Amino acid sequence: MAKRFSEPDPNRAQYRINDQIRIPEVRLVGDSLDKISEIVGYDIQPGVYPTRKVKDWAEAAELDLVEISPNAVPPVVRIVDFNKFLYDKKKKEKEIKAKAAKTVLKEIRFGPNTDDHDFDFKVRHAKGFLEEGAKVKAYVQFKGRAIVFKDRGELILLRFLKELEEIGAPESLPRLEGRRMHVVVVPKKLVKK
Repeated sequence: MAKRFSEPDPNRAQYRINDQIRIPEVRLVGDSLDKISEIVGYDIQPGVYPTRKVKDWAEAAELDLVEISPNAVPPVVRIVDFNKFLYDKKKKEKEIKAKAAKTVLKEIRFGPNTDDHDFDFKVRHAKGFLEEGAKVKAYVQFKGRAIVFKDRGELILLRFLKELEEIGAPESLPRLEGRRMHVVVVPKKLVKK
């Protein structure tokens, strides 16, 4: 049977643990030092200690010595279960990623001759998008000779902004790029009671 080699975990390679730490002195930090003090029988406070002594404490507590900040002088270490430390780190990163605002950009297209019914229909959709927290990019597409009606396109977009002024604010005034005149509307923050 052939041996399977898995790729090294980049999170494990990021930290030095136990015997990989070869600096004479380290700064010990952590919130579980009380429990370690009870196991060792010596009052341990956060501070600078000889590395050998801190390794002995970690072995006595059946935990790992993990170097958290290698660039500090002296390097910062904690006495923790390394697998639990990696698990907690991944969990925090996942929470931060989940809390990060993901902005969605929805597009609404008009023609220079859009009638009132279509306009109202598209405004209702835009209001829904803004209430969900998405940005709305509205544009007027000019095809062929319709480019001569730039003023109509601008009026449609200004009317669109007027309809949405209660729940959205424009990033800038409508502007023409090529054969498209566009404007981006961002939602106003809703005050929750």
